[in-house]
Amino acid sequence: MKILIIEDEANLRDTITQSLEKEKYIVETAYDYISGMEKIGGYDYDCILVDIMLPNGSGLSLVKELKDMKRRDAVIIISAKDAVDDKVKGLDLGADDYLAKPFHLAELHARIKSAVRRKSHNGNNAIEWSNIKIDPEHREVFINGNSITLNRKEYDVLYYFMINPNRLINKTALAESVWGDYTDQADNLDFVYSQIKNLRKKLKDNNAEADIQSVYGIGYKMI
Repeated sequence: MKILIIEDEANLRDTITQSLEKEKYIVETAYDYISGMEKIGGYDYDCILVDIMLPNGSGLSLVKELKDMKRRDAVIIISAKDAVDDKVKGLDLGADDYLAKPFHLAELHARIKSAVRRKSHNGNNAIEWSNIKIDPEHREVFINGNSITLNRKEYDVLYYFMINPNRLINKTALAESVWGDYTDQADNLDFVYSQIKNLRKKLKDNNAEADIQSVYGIGYKMI
């Protein structure tokens, strides 16, 4: 899962980043309104954490921009301002949740899982496609009810396809979602091919009824 943190307080930003990375999230950060909008304009995220009080603009304005763009990213406002008016306005603008500072990291993790589940999985804990089932909270995969073992990146790749079934996936978009935007793109594309090759074999060996097909010159599609 890929998370964007838009927070100007460096210590808090780093603390949240380290905490989420321990849970195996891909985490990217921005420190003000402008850098936040640049990230949002270039990439998709499972969840965006945004502070209300940002340099060069308001977090609420950023939430409004996301709504106007009809983005699917789950949005959680994190703010030292716990005023009812700000909370109501943020939720009315399209935020999925509001968490007042200071907060416990465990609660933030729970809010992220809940927001993403509501936004992407229609409120269900599990994601199912054909005879494949994923439990995102425990990072477990089942085929015909039987557990299968995937490495971290194989799981991340399968998760991305499972939330985008029947959708043509660009190779670069897949690499950015699974590896983030800070690593070498060419190496990532080669690694994407390797991970998909291994993943397809494991799915076939375990009698999965879905397959990841290559679309020449573009990317992949799970059908």
